[in-house]
Amino acid sequence: MKKIIIAASVLALSLPAAFAIAGEASNEALQKLIASSWKDPNSKNPKGAKPDWASRLTQDGLQKSCSTTRNSPDNATAERIKADAKASIVYPEDGKFLGDWKSGEKIAQNGRGLRYNDKVDAASGGNCYACHQIDKAELAYGTIGPSLASYGKLHDFTDAANKATYEKIYNSHAAIACSNMPRFGTQGILSIQQIKDVTALLMSKDSPVNK
Repeated sequence: MKKIIIAASVLALSLPAAFAIAGEASNEALQKLIASSWKDPNSKNPKGAKPDWASRLTQDGLQKSCSTTRNSPDNATAERIKADAKASIVYPEDGKFLGDWKSGEKIAQNGRGLRYNDKVDAASGGNCYACHQIDKAELAYGTIGPSLASYGKLHDFTDAANKATYEKIYNSHAAIACSNMPRFGTQGILSIQQIKDVTALLMSKDSPVNK
């Protein structure tokens, strides 16, 4: 099952990238293709995309900036993107960045949420394993992102690292202007408590990530 989800994730990421890198289609042509395939009513999808899905097919300012520059914005644009991303972060009211790593592990291994047939009111998972190795014992994982094994150890379990990790999960563009990582907090994929739990998975000394 993990391999299927990982393959689907890679395919979803690779299609737009293929158009952009190869230069075989203009942005207008690409948007027309997306609309005809997913958004607009057609023979295979007579009702068109659901309203919440249709909204996802429209790029926001950050996505447009990164697409236009092929993910290589100039320094001024990159700094603006990171500043805007940092401003979007909502911090825990209790000031604590570490939740329950055991819950965080379940979230990281959960690929459900925001799919076409998922319940809107059901909690989403992080699907972290689709892009990262989470601990050294894991056999199936993606390699789009770096390995997270020993993450807390490598960051010396510091309070500053706890905060930085929380921020990157909430909105990764605060750290890397055109990051491939989802904006879990800003886009409402994960709740603040879920982000704290995933942060704990990475930064807690007792977590399997750091064994």
